[in-house]
Amino acid sequence: MEFFRIRKTIPFMRHAPVLNAISILTFALAVFFLVSRGLHLSVEFTGGTVMEVSYQQSAELGQVRDAIGKLGFSDVQVQNFGTSRDVMIRLPVQQGLTAEQQTDRVMDALKAADPGVELRRNEFVGPQVGDELTTNGLKALAMVVVGIMVYLAFRFEWKFALATVFANLHDVVIILGFFAFFQWEFSLAVLAAVLAVLGYSVNESVVIFDRVRETFRRQRKLSTPEVMNYAITSTISRTIITHGSTQLVVLSMFFFGGPTLHYFALALTIGICFGIYSSCFVAASIAMWLGVKREDLIKGPVKREGDPDDPNAGAVV
Repeated sequence: MEFFRIRKTIPFMRHAPVLNAISILTFALAVFFLVSRGLHLSVEFTGGTVMEVSYQQSAELGQVRDAIGKLGFSDVQVQNFGTSRDVMIRLPVQQGLTAEQQTDRVMDALKAADPGVELRRNEFVGPQVGDELTTNGLKALAMVVVGIMVYLAFRFEWKFALATVFANLHDVVIILGFFAFFQWEFSLAVLAAVLAVLGYSVNESVVIFDRVRETFRRQRKLSTPEVMNYAITSTISRTIITHGSTQLVVLSMFFFGGPTLHYFALALTIGICFGIYSSCFVAASIAMWLGVKREDLIKGPVKREGDPDDPNAGAVV
């Protein structure tokens, strides 16, 4: 399915040095903010108090957040779990207050707004749990990267695998850089969004590289930059359909999903935008500079341009 077909190949690789200079600058800024500011980690990573409360009717999460916010607590997570009457509250560690004191203050505020609220569970999540989550998150990220490299090395060629990993790490670091610069809360949901962006970006790279392999086979007279240009141009319509429809869903979560999904959707939005950029331009140009050529991708006999079964025979590119 295509919205449109571009008849003339766009010379993307002619502008590869400028596009990659922008990527390097953005990447460097992201690393700088990560080192200088660091991530604003949520309760899951830093430790804090977790409360479960129950209402006699459906809980108004906005009112719960307002009541807790008046107590001076910042970065409080409030969300439903189980049913609409059950609410989970995560409170960060506050200097000078124990977990029990935090719980008492919160329950007093909630009961002032609704006397029927009941405390079901209260526990303190220590920082050692946060350290474990951080370690496991980094392990998950490393396993995804290794899996991507192995898959692409078998599917295509090691140069494409290396180029894709660089492009994907470029996306991840830029997402983290945004969260470090604006000091947005980095939670487990955001970590899940980062891992989702990795898979999403890889899918786009696979589509483009698959078209590169087809073009190398069918258009023997084209140079490597021309093949890259043709592959990117011929997949633009598909890219717009895929990423546009995905972004509509993500924006729906961003605007209507409430505070619980806010940063999750924000991380996905940043990742999708930079994922398109890195898959189309960064990965392709890195593969080109690594010296990928027709012989790296074609293991069998090469079809000559003009063969009867060649759908692109006589095409002008």
